[in-house]
Amino acid sequence: MPSYTVTVATGSQWFAGTDDYIYLSLVGSAGCSEKHLLDKPFYNDFERGAVDSYDVTVDEELGDIQLVKIEKRKYWIHDDWYLKYITLKTPYGDYIEFPCYRWITGEGEIVLRDGCAKLACDDQIHILKQHRRKELETRQKQYRWMEWNPGFPLSIDAKYHKDLPRDIQFDSEKGVDFVLNYSKAMENLFINRFMHMFQSSWSDFADFEKIFVKISNTISERVMKHWQEDLMFGYQFLNGCNPVLIQRCTKLPKKFPVTTEMVECSLERELTLEQEMEQGNIFIVDFELLDGIDANKTDPCTLQFLAAPICLLYKNLANKIVPIAIQLNQVPGDKNPIFLPSDAKYDWLLAKIWVRSSDFHVHQTITHLLRTHLVSEVFGIAMYRQLPAVHPIFKLLVAHVRFTIAINTKAREQLICEYGLFDKANATGGGGHVQMVQKAMQDLTYTSLCFPEAIKARGMDSTEDIPYYFYRDDGLLVWEAIKTFTAEVVGIYYKSDQVVAEDQELQDFVKDVYVYGMRGKKTSGFPKSIKTREKLSEYLTVVIFTASAQHAAVNFGQYDWCSWIPNAPPTMRAPPPTAKGVVTIEQIVDTLPDRGRSCWHLGAVWALSQFQDNELFLGMYPEEHFIEKPVKEAMARFRKNLDTIVSVIAERNKNKKLPYYYLSPDRIPNSVAI
Repeated sequence: MPSYTVTVATGSQWFAGTDDYIYLSLVGSAGCSEKHLLDKPFYNDFERGAVDSYDVTVDEELGDIQLVKIEKRKYWIHDDWYLKYITLKTPYGDYIEFPCYRWITGEGEIVLRDGCAKLACDDQIHILKQHRRKELETRQKQYRWMEWNPGFPLSIDAKYHKDLPRDIQFDSEKGVDFVLNYSKAMENLFINRFMHMFQSSWSDFADFEKIFVKISNTISERVMKHWQEDLMFGYQFLNGCNPVLIQRCTKLPKKFPVTTEMVECSLERELTLEQEMEQGNIFIVDFELLDGIDANKTDPCTLQFLAAPICLLYKNLANKIVPIAIQLNQVPGDKNPIFLPSDAKYDWLLAKIWVRSSDFHVHQTITHLLRTHLVSEVFGIAMYRQLPAVHPIFKLLVAHVRFTIAINTKAREQLICEYGLFDKANATGGGGHVQMVQKAMQDLTYTSLCFPEAIKARGMDSTEDIPYYFYRDDGLLVWEAIKTFTAEVVGIYYKSDQVVAEDQELQDFVKDVYVYGMRGKKTSGFPKSIKTREKLSEYLTVVIFTASAQHAAVNFGQYDWCSWIPNAPPTMRAPPPTAKGVVTIEQIVDTLPDRGRSCWHLGAVWALSQFQDNELFLGMYPEEHFIEKPVKEAMARFRKNLDTIVSVIAERNKNKKLPYYYLSPDRIPNSVAI
């Protein structure tokens, strides 16, 4: 009688093993086997991290094995089981791999196909077509769209993390409990001793040092020492936490009436402001998005304020970017003066602090939350709903949506919900952050997620004109590496543009993103369908780059740039000044966040800047969803390209007082998971 050797690998994460009864059936082209109990006498089967082998003898010839069916039945109490993969050795000595990488819960069962990636057109056998269809029908019931707030990209229909499908939950919910993590961070930073003085002001700038931890972190310490300098202020628009707003200014907006006379002491080339603009030396950052946003009113004891500044910047003769004019609100007038470096020291300093605070709000809510977290969740939900596990695009993308839906659900549960942690320290809490996302959805376009186009659209693409823009330089290297990799994978499975256009599952995935994620807005420029291999490669690059590199660039520098509170105030407790010559240091300190809000803020930026335990970085694919040699070779080349980029960045950073490393591939996690 034919005999098969079945090898079963159990996951190594916490609680992956099971004591339940595990049954296996084989489905072949010539027949199906009986149900076999996988059990060795006097042996604890399916322990965490175990790889167990069993001999399965069948009564008759089964032909080519098409499916493996696994059933789990209760032994004592229900425990979930994480099955990594099954390998089958046939009576003829052939090995067939069946990747799984999923949880089997309760009295569950799972039907696996072999690991060869297949498009729907490759499946001619009825049982395989049926398996493909059934899998998507089940997933579409599990992964439902929901509107969390009007105008937002749709998200997963789950109120709490525990309501999510088991396969996309965190291994341990404690690891991503925001309340716990922020409290732990405050404890680790020894700042919880200030919490009883929640609403009291600091006495001066130096007083902030009481909660500033001088860890061996050159950037945060350097920020503390140099934050008041114009050079440090300008540098952050290029290589800080939010390097996506600065753009070349070719014409001043009417609402910002800066004249040559106002700024001539800052211009170093003996040219007029108009001539400097013509030469490409003038840049602008406009926080118009914040205009009309309601400030946080959740604490009746503390008034909080927002501004919507416009900042003009200049490239000096040393090719460094410095601020030359700041207007704190959008409508010019006597009570909205244009502040200048030539003004009194504290006038200019407070104007810059307002810009830094506004930058913090746009960074947290738009650059970080909307444009990485929420967008990546859309890609993830659409993938689970429309691409079966056997589809090559599912196999390619699954590592890049790992834990994204889970972290966002947790954020909606604890962080950005009504009365959530976001309300505690941020001036845009209490609903302002929701208004911001609703406004920013108008500017969320497909091309703005295509890194090279986004850089070009802001006029920031010339390395000669703007030599110290490391976010751009490193981002382009990583973008090209990802694009080369996706093009190779697309080339392996799609032999022509026609195959792309006729892949209905792929088209449904793209349509889901457009209809539900982008709410069917034509102006978003998101494709409703994809017709060519080149466009598919670009689309996949957008998905992977957004989830990995873009998120890393705007997330993991938060402690570096935002831990020194005056450099990134999460709230302001007095309105913007309406006249010059009246600002004092005492007024600035009273405007900055109080002790309690400073501590919450510090705990938040510390917690958000930490990598996950067992973080998987770009190019790491420990789950072997792909089994084919050409794809594995493409992955190896991808890793080699990324290693080269790591070396290039490390060489550039040597001896730099402010190294830029957020886009070094060895620091870019595969997915948005924190």
